[in-house]
Amino acid sequence: MVRNFGIFLNVVLLCAFSFTKAQIKPGDFVDGITAVIGDEIVLESELQEQINYSKQQGGKVDDVCEFLRTLVNNKLMIYKAKKDTLIEKRADAIREMVNQKYDQILSQFPDEKQMLKVYNFRTSYEMKKAIEKIDTDNYYGQEKFSRITGNVDVTPNEVKDFYNQYKDQLPDAKDEVILARIQIYPKLKEKHKQELIDKLNRIKERIEKEGESFENMARIYSEDPGSASNGGLYKNISKGKMVKPFEAAALNLQEGEISEPVESDYGFHLIQLVKKSGKEYDARHILLLSKPDREEVLTAKKELDSIRTLIIGGKMTFKEAAYRFSDDKATKFNAGVLSSPAGGNKLEKASLPAIVAYQIAGHKKGDIVEVFEEENNNKKTLNIIKIIDDIPSHKLNLVTDYEKIKTLALNKKKSEVMDRWVKEELPKTFLSVNKRYEKCNIQK
Repeated sequence: MVRNFGIFLNVVLLCAFSFTKAQIKPGDFVDGITAVIGDEIVLESELQEQINYSKQQGGKVDDVCEFLRTLVNNKLMIYKAKKDTLIEKRADAIREMVNQKYDQILSQFPDEKQMLKVYNFRTSYEMKKAIEKIDTDNYYGQEKFSRITGNVDVTPNEVKDFYNQYKDQLPDAKDEVILARIQIYPKLKEKHKQELIDKLNRIKERIEKEGESFENMARIYSEDPGSASNGGLYKNISKGKMVKPFEAAALNLQEGEISEPVESDYGFHLIQLVKKSGKEYDARHILLLSKPDREEVLTAKKELDSIRTLIIGGKMTFKEAAYRFSDDKATKFNAGVLSSPAGGNKLEKASLPAIVAYQIAGHKKGDIVEVFEEENNNKKTLNIIKIIDDIPSHKLNLVTDYEKIKTLALNKKKSEVMDRWVKEELPKTFLSVNKRYEKCNIQK
């Protein structure tokens, strides 16, 4: 059977974790602990969460031992990664991101109490520790996985051999489409922009002349969900990480100095440089989002509708229009063609965002849908989409699905490399498994 070596089945899940404060010693078992690998533990709750998640995804759960083996392999990678001196230790950076992730999740709920209830946590502290644990495990596991398999590749002959051996077991390609998009942001009128600038200037005056703290003003006024509750603070910012106008303004400040209002793709910022050290810096900001009013949205809609008319009338190609007018930097230089997260440009219909699936429903290859609105990274956007190709479900073949087959072949080869690594490293590492799972024979 073809199988993928999964780093973490629960990378995208935020599950309710239990924590133990006891020191784990060789031979000891605490109720609820399924296995101990080095000084990493597999909780019974983790095992059950993996099984439940697999059920929800329609997977088979007949062999509990397979889930336990995967978790043991993951924990072994984490344990070895933390001891690997070539892997950067990022505990502080991960901890700094926890509050931002917590606030992003909170923004999807009416209040904190409801969020904690949904995720089965008693306090915000418990939930933040769970997020930190997940992010830490994912970081170390993925870094170690990359170090072990980073140089693994497959040749065209290996892809062909893989296909010939496993073609009867390979999954069918699902219904797919190739889409191109032109996306524009509604432009704020100068009067609207000036209102935002004036508001930031009043906030700056309160800080500099009336003694208000930047931190408190950020908590009250900033519309950045990732930093507002943290007083607008971003720490350990690497150069090149933030949008250019933000970074240019921040790095031209002296420590403690506050910028004039700065415009970026997101809106208008007040920026305070907190600390600059080598290639990293800490900064606070207050962001007022560029939220277009209804009139500004309608103006953008008319503009994009005119562009669509020109394309349909043959006055310009979709590629030319995307290059000239699209605000989507990820696609405008690629004829507007959308990329798949897995690579390539074929998108599974079942995985499309709901609004996109709705817009293209009933359309055929070559059609350009009418202008529609969408929220993208907290920004209102206007969009048109062209259906470049519509590909029905079919058996995978080397002619049309080479990249998919190559990915499967590469995953299998990486899996084999990982299997060899585990067989070499596990006997060198303390491992103890709860008696309930003796039948799994994990030690062998």
